[in-house]
Amino acid sequence: MSGWNADTAAGPLEPGSMTLVEGSSFCISSRNGDIHPGYPHGVFYEDTRIVSGWQLTVNGQPVEPLAAKLKEPYRALFTGRVQGSDGHGDTPLIVERLREVGAGILERITLRNYSPIPTRCIVALSVSADFADLFEVKEARIQRRWDESRVANGNVLTIEASWQDVRKDVVISAPGAEASPEGITYRVVVPPHGLWSARVSVTSGVGPGPALQFIRPDEDQPTPRDIRRQEWVARIPVLEMGNRSIERTLRRSYDDLGALRIEDPAHPERIVVAAGAPWFMTLFGRDSLWASLMALPVDPSLAFGTLQTLADHQGTAVDVMSEEEPGKILHEVRFGVSSGLALGGKSAYYGSVDATPLFVALFGEVSRWGFAAEAVASLLPHVDRALDWIRDYGDKDGDGFVEYSRLNDRGLINQGWKDSWDGINFADGRPAEPPIALCEVQAYVYGAYLSRSWLAYDAGDMGLAAEYRDLAAKLKERFNAKFWLPDRGYYAVALDGKKQPVDACASNMGHCLLFGIVDDDKAPFVAQKLMSEEMFSGWGVRTLASDMGAYNPVSYHNGSVWPHDNAIIAAGLLRYGFKSHVQRISTALLEAAEFSQGRLPELFCGFSRDQLDEPVPYPTACSPQAWAATTPIMLIKTLMGYYADVARGGLWMDPAFPESYGDLHITNAPMADGRITIDISGSHATVTGLPAGMVFYRGIRPRATELAERAKIRDDD
Repeated sequence: MSGWNADTAAGPLEPGSMTLVEGSSFCISSRNGDIHPGYPHGVFYEDTRIVSGWQLTVNGQPVEPLAAKLKEPYRALFTGRVQGSDGHGDTPLIVERLREVGAGILERITLRNYSPIPTRCIVALSVSADFADLFEVKEARIQRRWDESRVANGNVLTIEASWQDVRKDVVISAPGAEASPEGITYRVVVPPHGLWSARVSVTSGVGPGPALQFIRPDEDQPTPRDIRRQEWVARIPVLEMGNRSIERTLRRSYDDLGALRIEDPAHPERIVVAAGAPWFMTLFGRDSLWASLMALPVDPSLAFGTLQTLADHQGTAVDVMSEEEPGKILHEVRFGVSSGLALGGKSAYYGSVDATPLFVALFGEVSRWGFAAEAVASLLPHVDRALDWIRDYGDKDGDGFVEYSRLNDRGLINQGWKDSWDGINFADGRPAEPPIALCEVQAYVYGAYLSRSWLAYDAGDMGLAAEYRDLAAKLKERFNAKFWLPDRGYYAVALDGKKQPVDACASNMGHCLLFGIVDDDKAPFVAQKLMSEEMFSGWGVRTLASDMGAYNPVSYHNGSVWPHDNAIIAAGLLRYGFKSHVQRISTALLEAAEFSQGRLPELFCGFSRDQLDEPVPYPTACSPQAWAATTPIMLIKTLMGYYADVARGGLWMDPAFPESYGDLHITNAPMADGRITIDISGSHATVTGLPAGMVFYRGIRPRATELAERAKIRDDD
C-alpha cells in the first residue's frame, strides 16, 4: 500500500511509538508522550502535521516513561516520573498525561507528589509546528519552509505560517500558563501527598472549513466521539470463544476497525473504512473495498458506505496527471499541499488497476446482504460505468486482459496491490516492464463479470446475464491458457509488455483461487505451491517464494508476509476444498497475533519460523491497518463457512474449526434487518433469530459460477 507519489515505504518509527487515531486525524509520539521532530512523530490533521514538536519538562528534566496505556483508539494515558536533582534513584513526583486526538489534541497534565513536603515545579511544554505534508514526513524529505510567525498572548500561543498563497495556523491554549513564542510554562506548587492538574488544547485551521473544537465540558462526561463509538459497539456482534487468545485477537480487530472508520464529509451519515494508521488515514479504493468486504459479518453498512463514496468519486474524464479515466475507481484521496499540487489541484489519484474490477466484484457480494432494493439499484449505473472502463481503458490493447502502465512519471510504477516499484518481477529478479497484466486482476475482472451476470439474472434481464456469463467463461479459458506455467506448476504473476509470462512464484495466484478463475485440475498444484517450504514461512504465505531472484524477507512485497493476502488465499483454498491448508494458515496468523497483543500488523518479515520463533514486524508497517485488522474476522468467517444471501433467503454455514479453537458463541450478529445468534461446536452450527423468510442451510453455499451455470441450463431449456 503506497502513496500516490511514493514508491518507498515510510521512514522507521521510534521503537515503542504510540499511535492515536480519530477519523482522519492521528497522533504519533514516544512512550512518554513527547513528540520529537527527529522521528516521524506529530499530530496530523487533513494530511498536515500541525504539531511537529511537543516536549514536556518538569524543573528542566524530561519525563522518564513508565507506562503508556491506550484507553480508546483516540485516547491514551502516559505515566512517567521526574528525576530529582539530589541524585537519588527514587522520586516522589509522578507525571500523568491523558491525551486525546481529534482535529488537534487535548491533553490533561497531572503531577502527583508522593512526598510529605510541598514541591515547587516549573512545568514547560516546548511546541513546534512545521505544517509539513504527510508524505514529506513519511519519506523524511521535508523541503518546504514556511514563513512562520509566533504570537504569545496571555495563556495562548498562535503559530501562523504561509507558503505561496497557502496559509495555516495552530492555536495552543493553556489556561493558567504563561505563553511565550517557544511554548507554555506553568509555575506551580504541588501539595504534599497531593496533585496539580492543567489542560492544554491544540486546534488548527488547516482544513477547508472552520477549525473544529473539542467538546468536553466535564471529563466525567462522554464526548461526542465516545458516544459515536458506543453506538457502533452496540451494533456489532458480541463473541465468546473457547480459545481466549483468538477471542482477544477478534476483539482487538473490532476495536481497530472502529478506530479506522471515517466519515464522508459530503455525507456524514456514511461511514467508510480508512486504509490504516498512521500514514493512510484516508479513503482508498482497493484497501477500503477489501477491508469493508472482510468486515461484512461485523458491520455490512461499512461496505455499502464505502461503495457509495467510491461511486461518488468515480472518474468522469481523462486526466493524465491524476490518471483519472471515465468509470475508473480512485486509488486514494489526499488533502495535503503536496498532493494537491502534484495532482493538478485535485485531491484524488486514480493510479490503480484493480480497484475498478474489485468495485464491481465486491458490489455483487455486498448486494446479497439485504440492503434496500432502491439503494442497490442506485449503484448499478456506477457498476456499468466501471465495466465500461474495463473494456475501454483497462484492456489497453484489446487482448482481453486488463493491464496497467502509468500515465505520467510521478504516478505509481506498479498499480496492483503490490505497488512498490520493484513489486512485480521475473523468477531471476528482473523487474517486469509495462504494460503489465496481473494474474489477480484478471480474476477480479472474472468476478466482476459473474457478479454483473447474476445481478442481471436477478432483475430478469436474461440477455445481459448471458452476455456477462459468456465474457467470464471466455476470460477464464484465455487466462488458463496464457498464465499457467505447466513446467512450474503455478500461474505466472503477470504478463509483461511483450505478453511474456512473468514467471516469479508469487502469492498473487492465491487471489485467483478465491474468484474461481483457476481450472479445477490446476488448483491442487497451486495449493501445493502456496504451502511449500519456499512460500509458507510458518507464519503465513510469503508474497514471493524464497528461491526467487528478488526474494528478500525484509522487503515490502518480495518475501514479506501480509495478513490480508493470507486471508484471501485461505478463502480461496477453501473454495477448492483444501480445509487443512486453511486451518494451517489461519492458525499461524492467529498465533502470530499473540506476539503483538492481539493486533496483526500490516505485514511482517518473511523469515522462516524455524529460523526465528517469533514473527518479525516489518519496520514501517501501519498499525492499526484496515485489512490487517479485518484479517482475523475473515479467517474465522472462512472457517465458519459463513455466507449470507438475503436476496435468495439463505444463510449457509459449514464449520471447519481446528479443535484448539474451542466453541464459538456470537450474539447480536447483523443479518438483513435483524440480529442473529450463532453457536458452533466442532463441525456443528446452530443459528437462531433469523429474519422472516430466511432459511439456515448446513453446508457449502452455491458459488456465483454454479448459479450462472444453473441459469444457463434454464436458458437452454
